[in-house]
Amino acid sequence: MRGIGAAVAAVVLAGATLGTAASTAGAAPSEGLRTAVVCPTGWGSGAKGGAAVGADHLVDIRTGQHECYDRIVFDVPGGGQIGYHVQYVDRFYADPSGQYIPVAGGAILEIRVGAWSYDLEAGVPTYPGKVGKPLPSVNISGYSTFRDTRFGGTFEGQTQVALGVRARLPFRVLQLDDRVVVDVAHSWTS
Repeated sequence: MRGIGAAVAAVVLAGATLGTAASTAGAAPSEGLRTAVVCPTGWGSGAKGGAAVGADHLVDIRTGQHECYDRIVFDVPGGGQIGYHVQYVDRFYADPSGQYIPVAGGAILEIRVGAWSYDLEAGVPTYPGKVGKPLPSVNISGYSTFRDTRFGGTFEGQTQVALGVRARLPFRVLQLDDRVVVDVAHSWTS
């Protein structure tokens, strides 16, 4: 009788141990899925690009948030490889007027894209930006890096925009068919 009681106790104990192990094992995959995000590094903060002169028309500017960086995109349908020049500046001035435009943030990234925001032949804007004002339809509240946007205008085939960022952080520029993409990292060590 004593042998049967010990056997039953061993089975109950083994079942409890297996149940605990199964519940722990069930939790393990969710913990295992948490992997450290590896963010790109080495972008730098120096000027990028060359002459930003173009002949096509800017139709939209949009932004997005990513795990390692904030992104701003300039859409130029039919533009092919669009020229650009992107650099940090101490103060933002509209070209060619020289009008000073205040920009919020710890640093200012000046972006020039080789595309008009105004159709000279039709006499209508292709992008509704107003000099000195925030970019229309762009909401950057809650972004990790972006703090402000300002439209600088269009002159001699290029559109000028200021991007206020939290600090002078590394950035990259991607030149794609029909758009220019600027990514600004959340930190130097992302």
